[in-house]
Amino acid sequence: MPSHDETSPVAPRAGSVRRPPAARTRNTGGGGGSGRPPGGGSGRPPAGGSGRPAGRNAAARGGTAPSRGGTSASRAGSGRPPARPATTGKTGTKKQGRKRRLKIVAAVMGGTLALLLVFVGVVYASTEVPSPDSVSTKQTTVLYYSDGVTEMARLGDENRTNVPLSQVSEAAQRAVLAAENRSFYTDPGISFTGIVRAAWNNLTGGSTQGGSTITQQYVKNAFLTTDQTFSRKFQELFLAIKLDNNFSKEQILENYLNTIYYGRGAYGIEAAAKTYFGVPAAELTPQQGAVLAVLIRSPSGNDPETNPEGARTRWGLVLDAMVEEGWLTAAEREASVYPEVLPRGDSPLGTPEGPEGHIVTQVRRELEAKGYDDQEINAGGLQITTTISKPAQDAATGSAADVLDGEPENLRSALVSIDPRTGGVIAYYGGQNGTGTDYAQAQRQPGSSVKPYVLATALEQGIGIRARRDGSSPQTFPDREQAVTNSGGVSCGACTLTEAITRSLNTTFYGLAYEVGPENVRETILAATGLPDTWQSGNLEGSTTLANANGGTGSSIGIGEYEMRPFDQAQGFATLAAGGVFRDAYFVSKVTDSAGAVLLEQAGQPGEQVLPADVVNDVTVALKDVASYSRRALDGGREVASKTGTQGLNRQDNSDAWMVGYTPSVSTAVWMGTDVREPIRTTRGQIVYGAGLPGAIWQEYMNAVLAGVPEEDLPDRALITGDSGEGVPAPTTAPPSPVNTPAAPSTRSTPAQTTTPSVPTTTSPTPSPPAQTAAPVPAPPETEEDGGTTPDDGGVGGSPGPVVPPPAR
Repeated sequence: MPSHDETSPVAPRAGSVRRPPAARTRNTGGGGGSGRPPGGGSGRPPAGGSGRPAGRNAAARGGTAPSRGGTSASRAGSGRPPARPATTGKTGTKKQGRKRRLKIVAAVMGGTLALLLVFVGVVYASTEVPSPDSVSTKQTTVLYYSDGVTEMARLGDENRTNVPLSQVSEAAQRAVLAAENRSFYTDPGISFTGIVRAAWNNLTGGSTQGGSTITQQYVKNAFLTTDQTFSRKFQELFLAIKLDNNFSKEQILENYLNTIYYGRGAYGIEAAAKTYFGVPAAELTPQQGAVLAVLIRSPSGNDPETNPEGARTRWGLVLDAMVEEGWLTAAEREASVYPEVLPRGDSPLGTPEGPEGHIVTQVRRELEAKGYDDQEINAGGLQITTTISKPAQDAATGSAADVLDGEPENLRSALVSIDPRTGGVIAYYGGQNGTGTDYAQAQRQPGSSVKPYVLATALEQGIGIRARRDGSSPQTFPDREQAVTNSGGVSCGACTLTEAITRSLNTTFYGLAYEVGPENVRETILAATGLPDTWQSGNLEGSTTLANANGGTGSSIGIGEYEMRPFDQAQGFATLAAGGVFRDAYFVSKVTDSAGAVLLEQAGQPGEQVLPADVVNDVTVALKDVASYSRRALDGGREVASKTGTQGLNRQDNSDAWMVGYTPSVSTAVWMGTDVREPIRTTRGQIVYGAGLPGAIWQEYMNAVLAGVPEEDLPDRALITGDSGEGVPAPTTAPPSPVNTPAAPSTRSTPAQTTTPSVPTTTSPTPSPPAQTAAPVPAPPETEEDGGTTPDDGGVGGSPGPVVPPPAR
């Protein structure tokens, strides 16, 4: 082993003593001589040496052999001074090492700090502050009734309506500041203590609750996640500082108030004000504002309904803070009473489950047709004013509920009411289930309610309403093998067209449609209703409108065997009410954005003259007695043009029943049937006719919606005279009493069926028009119209089918 550690960090500077030059004798090899080291020897180096003197070896290597006690020769005395203690070199080396390490650490820390500062500067400079307008704050779309104030529904994923700060009461603003950030208007937009606290909590696993300024909260809610991490706080810091530099405090507060969640599905202070107090944010009191301010930290935990004690305690603290800031006087605080909060209800968002749900669906379709996409409708914050009158809608749902109360559960009804002067739909009832089948859009056979269109087609061809046609029953026709009959066997061999339509004689109007051309009748209906040439939706989508399964239209169009919808009938009769001017029915009168800017507005349509005015005049004259004849006259003897309709299922039962009518200001269609094509009867087993349950709904609704409306006269003189067609001569004998004159049904149901009288001969004289009865009285059964029976192979009728599921064609 060497006599010293060659790896020891010992150098001359560390204190080693070299030999004096005189004592260093060069080894020349050979035998002994005066140059040998003291103590004798063979001239070789000490065991383990290298052949060089120990001192030279140490000096050359910078070693410390003398100081560490090398060979015995070097210890024995060579004239060198005593070595320094070994500890002296070690202490100096440790101090130097410590200094070097400190310098390295300082350099590293300085470099890291420099890099951090550069990084922070670069990140800060490159951080883009998103515009508040770019923040994805889905706003609730609100539908209103025609008054523009009464809400019908709210659409969207979030109940949110953005409002400018000017539309938030100052009291509510101050309550929020008192609860969340009193120094908001003077601070730099950040809270360093909150950031440090979040960092410490993130490292130690403590509570994630940290105090942040309103600016920081807005940044977190609008642009970042809610994670309580240092990285998120770091981002929050940069964005908050930049927001505070780039936007005014008012802008930041406005955006903050519109993004906060207040519980109960309400996002933003406007939605919260209406959810909790039923008022807009502009009307919030200090006390109400304090209730909302308490909800910001814990919307569910501080809900006054679920935690009344905690909510009231925190409410008082907010008011106290307002007093401290001078935003509320001590007297006002003393007099403050906890405000009444509305009870928690079901989520107001989405399509209503009640009857109004069908209106919402129609509004959606109308807006989509005008270019609005689903995102705009659901989350665009639109304010939509509909044409639906709240009183009229209440009358529609109320009349249906009143009449059907206690009736068989399988009965379904629909009501559509339109303002003929504008085209606006004022009431729309498609059934009680607003998310289920909309029966106002159900394609069902209209029966005799289409006969006014047949009459209009005849009038256009010069056949006046005083012209006479054969109304005997039964009759056969060249285009039909199956005989056509009148309901109850009623027959009139030479009735005027006015009398025939009042009594709803099928044989007369089947024959009249055959005479004037069924395709011409079809064109009249398409013009009056606005129906397309082929169905665009529903069970019959893609099929030819007003045609059979093969696409052909037969004379059965005259007795209503081709499907129409209640909506179409209300539209068609509105055209008649408007003197032949067609106005496309619509549901939306105005659309604005959340700031009030008008995006769409339609107050009515000029319309298009699709039927000659003189023709429509005479149709109205012919229809004026139908309501009285069916015992559905309106209150006060108000003039109304109307038509009943019943579609026969077989020789005994009906599947669909209608009542349609109009005044100059209201056109209303009512349908009744079932989900599938089956017999419709009352709870007492009576057959349902158009003048029965549907007529009762129609009558109750029309009386309600026209109450207070001045009397509106209908024309009473025909303008088209003569007969250019195939008439029959007037009877020459005195008429006998009418056969089976319809009796007045009760206000709720149709009288029971009795025996059917014998069928008069085809030469039966024309009966006298029935006198209007002051009040309905029980009597024999109605001899109301039968719109035909099951279609046969003679091209009669489109295949009837159920509403649900689709019928087989």
